[in-house]
Amino acid sequence: MQQVNLRRRSVLCVPAGDPHRMTKALASGADEVVIDLEDAVAPAEKAVAREQLAGFSWPEDRPSVVVRVNAIGSPWCHRDLEVVAALPQVGGVVVPKVESRADLAFVERLLDGLESEVGRHERVAVQALVETAAGIADLREIVSGPRRLAAVIVGYADLAASLGRSRTIGQGAWRGVQDAIIVHARAAGVDAIDGPFLGTAVDDAFLGVVADAAALGFDSKWVIHPRQVDAVNAGFTPSEAAIAHARQVMETLDGAHGAGAGAIALDGALVDEAMARDARRVLAKAGDR
Repeated sequence: MQQVNLRRRSVLCVPAGDPHRMTKALASGADEVVIDLEDAVAPAEKAVAREQLAGFSWPEDRPSVVVRVNAIGSPWCHRDLEVVAALPQVGGVVVPKVESRADLAFVERLLDGLESEVGRHERVAVQALVETAAGIADLREIVSGPRRLAAVIVGYADLAASLGRSRTIGQGAWRGVQDAIIVHARAAGVDAIDGPFLGTAVDDAFLGVVADAAALGFDSKWVIHPRQVDAVNAGFTPSEAAIAHARQVMETLDGAHGAGAGAIALDGALVDEAMARDARRVLAKAGDR
């Protein structure tokens, strides 16, 4: 299991095979950029996009970078992983259509060998994109045990097709899926990432979805246009009041421990290690600690 990236708020997806758009995405202010070799690249262009990724000129100042590889069992997945393992600028892979623990085990074993071959010292993290009914049904097994798992992502578009739902269905209809993703991610100690809003505007509908995702407990959200990055960063950054309260919690608990007490009251509520965990998460998201 990988250490969770607590500062990951916005995740911008950009097609591979377009160096200009990749460069623009890396300068967008997103906390993480997903370079997409899967849905955003036509089958006839997969090899060219992969070659362009391998030869891309990376800016020195860049956010976290991960690559969405093609699905396991496709003609391209293993070649995509070969390229990723050889790129020190890329910290992880998004594995699409994950449906079982065996899917992640395959990726992990292949990465073990590829990293050994190229002499890579930093292990490639794995993010599981769950976007089928089978994946949702097997979430417990998917998150139990993977050594490289850093996040679980809900993929609404493909999941809608798998379930026979309309892609335009109201966001509230996804609450059961969202809760399942968050519960299993929390149990595994990894990030829960909300999938993209299927539109490029920053309007009331988009802002409402961002606010709902943050309130539900998601750690971050995918976006499909750079103009949406700032709104997601703002939506997933704790308020000044929340930051101040978190600092007070930590100071209060540190003082209690220094005095030999296990817990102490603050504003009428018990301050214990459970509250401290939440305070640490708030401060980490704010970049405070």
